[in-house]
Amino acid sequence: MKDALTIHRSLLEQEIQHEIVRLPAGIARADELPGALGLPAGRCLATRIFACNDVQSGRRFLAGVIVPAGTEPPAEPVRQATGARLIRPARADLVNSVTEYAADLVCPLLLPDGMPVLVDQGMLDALPLDDVVYTATGEASTALGIRASDLCALSGAKPVRLSGGERPERPERAERSERGERAERRPPWQSKAGLPARRRHGTNPSRANSSST
Repeated sequence: MKDALTIHRSLLEQEIQHEIVRLPAGIARADELPGALGLPAGRCLATRIFACNDVQSGRRFLAGVIVPAGTEPPAEPVRQATGARLIRPARADLVNSVTEYAADLVCPLLLPDGMPVLVDQGMLDALPLDDVVYTATGEASTALGIRASDLCALSGAKPVRLSGGERPERPERAERSERGERAERRPPWQSKAGLPARRRHGTNPSRANSSST
């Protein structure tokens, strides 16, 4: 089964800036990440896996959908985006065997080739792509921290409007203020510097409560 070490080694090979965070307590589902990390749900992501039937051939396949922790994507936009005739949440045993992740702790990286991955456009609109987001790693004791832009690029996720609403227009001053508020909400284990805003390579310096495995 894939875990934090598998992900860490892959990102090191690709020279992608990231961090593996040791959680203060184990989690059973990605939806528990906000509570474990002390972060808003919009910065903690869950990957929902759907079982799909292809429109033309009837071929069966799985698709992943990246959404904020604690939310479920509506089925119809997912069905349309994947071109499936029918979709339903995939069985846990099927998720385990196909993705090689624990079913409720799927990371959107290192999924099987050819597996469609979608990401909630509404979530991306509300989150600057330089911001760090956190996902499950397939194991209960760790989380992956990575910039949203890198996560989307590496997963090949297709943005799809799932949560509705147009992108809000935010004045530059309001956006600076919002960034300041986010900085004040950093969890206690995250350094003030966090991940560099522009640098795209390597791993973070070690932290007292985080690990590069």
